[in-house]
Amino acid sequence: MRVIDPHMHMVSRSSGDYERARRAGIECCIEPAFWSGTDKQYAGSFFDYFEHLIDFETERAERAAGMDHYVTIGLEPKEANYPEMAETVLDRLPEFLDRENVVGVGEIGLDQGTEAEEYAFRRQLRMAEERELPVIVHTPHENKPEGTERLVEMIREEDVTEERIILDHNTENTIDTSLRTDCWIGFTLYPGKIEAESAIDLLEEYGTDKMLFNSAADWDPSDPLAVPKARDMMLDRGWDREDVQTVVFDNPYEFFDQSPNFEYER
Repeated sequence: MRVIDPHMHMVSRSSGDYERARRAGIECCIEPAFWSGTDKQYAGSFFDYFEHLIDFETERAERAAGMDHYVTIGLEPKEANYPEMAETVLDRLPEFLDRENVVGVGEIGLDQGTEAEEYAFRRQLRMAEERELPVIVHTPHENKPEGTERLVEMIREEDVTEERIILDHNTENTIDTSLRTDCWIGFTLYPGKIEAESAIDLLEEYGTDKMLFNSAADWDPSDPLAVPKARDMMLDRGWDREDVQTVVFDNPYEFFDQSPNFEYER
């Protein structure tokens, strides 16, 4: 069964991980810009990083595994707390959003819940709305229920299109808030976020409409095969194949197919 992983930080991974992911059924991945382990000191570091994702990682995915690789670009919340540098990055962000394999804005959201983070989040929401681009929203690690509520408040205050937004990193403590929106709902199968068994339990309770699984697959303990493994776990639990395909392929395809630059052949 084919898989699209809608949130993989493959810059953190080897070419061998691309090969393993492809053999497990992942034909396409989306790589959001994120905090890469240490705070950047210069705005130019962001621009070099964005170029690396857009050009090198896309070429590496094809060369290593024949995998389609798309990118979302954004100023993640942690580094929004350096206002002068953040303003420079935000000013130049539109030129990267217009690149041909950039399919959205992200990941953006909240980390500590500061005014600077909220400013950057709102500004990037408006950039995405102007270009009709999908958005990947990072719900915070700490105070997650309250942070998710605040993100939803800001989305509604900015009056942006909720159907083009994924509220990501959901848990049992945020699902009810996310379900009160028209946003898509992401579950990151990752230590400290949610285990695959718990995510599948939630799908059994709430259904599969607008639900997506992703691996994150970054430099912390994580698994680039998390989504194929969850696919197999669902089948082992007796799920209908069509329902499993909805979660691991159809939903991420439909979400990113809203982007004019998403050209993956279904």
